[in-house]
Amino acid sequence: MANLSGLNAGAVNPNPNKSFEVLPAPSDSVSSLSFSPKGNYLVATSWDNQVRCWEILAGSSQPKASISHDHPVLCSTWKDDGTTVFSGGCDKLVKMWPLMSGGQPTQVAAHDAPIKEMAWIQQMNLLVTGSWDKTLRYWDTRQAQPVHTQQLPERCHALTVRYPLMVVGTADRHLIIYNLQNPQMEFKRIISPLKYQTRCLAAFPDQQGFLVGSIEGRVGVHHLDDAQQSKNFTFKCHREGNDIYSVNSLNFHPVHHTFATAGSDGAFNFWDKDSKQRLKAMARCPHPIPCSTFNHDGSIFAYAVCYDWSKGAENHNPATAKTYIYLHSPQESEVKSKPRLGTGGRK
Repeated sequence: MANLSGLNAGAVNPNPNKSFEVLPAPSDSVSSLSFSPKGNYLVATSWDNQVRCWEILAGSSQPKASISHDHPVLCSTWKDDGTTVFSGGCDKLVKMWPLMSGGQPTQVAAHDAPIKEMAWIQQMNLLVTGSWDKTLRYWDTRQAQPVHTQQLPERCHALTVRYPLMVVGTADRHLIIYNLQNPQMEFKRIISPLKYQTRCLAAFPDQQGFLVGSIEGRVGVHHLDDAQQSKNFTFKCHREGNDIYSVNSLNFHPVHHTFATAGSDGAFNFWDKDSKQRLKAMARCPHPIPCSTFNHDGSIFAYAVCYDWSKGAENHNPATAKTYIYLHSPQESEVKSKPRLGTGGRK
């Protein structure tokens, strides 16, 4: 019996990769994770209406501060100088939080429906927000009104910026590409190369294309240049037998320019798009991974493990549901690109 109970304990281990746990954990599922561009400060937004910040030190996490919204928070981003955090969500407004100076949050932006995505654009000194009200809005945080409102074909699901490239994914699989040197014009609009709903996007570090992930366990690698279309491909991931899971997060490594995927199967993997191979498959956690991110130098990969409602309310038990935020320290062999050996075999 001892062996059987040991097996059962192993089966529900929430941390099979022996990652470092960030404490205290949020009381409800995490919707976004973002590291400061200047240091190891991690911000998490969650469905319990909170925005929390921890300082990540060697071998420990120190809770630094938190603020509240009136409704669940869906997204956050840091200002490029690492002083300030922006957050938004189901209360349809954006709060600017001067976290490092200990200041109080103030409202700096608003939409007519929940705010799903946001990014700080350093080169424009503007915040861009994407909403389910089918608009993108650009904000000078010193002004009450947006400096520009851009209509979208549908609700915003995903957004990625690598200036001057910005890609927005909406409902109905629209992907709208912008050159931020001319943000009031669409540079190009395409239908996703994936057949199902867009869940996440990540612009290439060289701004020449982007990754798109869908709810159907698949990632598309897409180049902007028409002459490079032969390099486009899609690949399957986050699948287990006949079970197909959503790809929830795509993150490029800031140094090696390989990338991570995280999914509702509870797994995260590291990939090299140029050699078309998986560099490392990590052990599956027993709950979905709704979001993930690298820190500024790629030495830490943060990921949340919690229920993502993909199996409905009937599979959610508030009494036993737990939320975890973990930190993985990638080995160079996991994230550094390597030439593909031979031509056979699948990625």
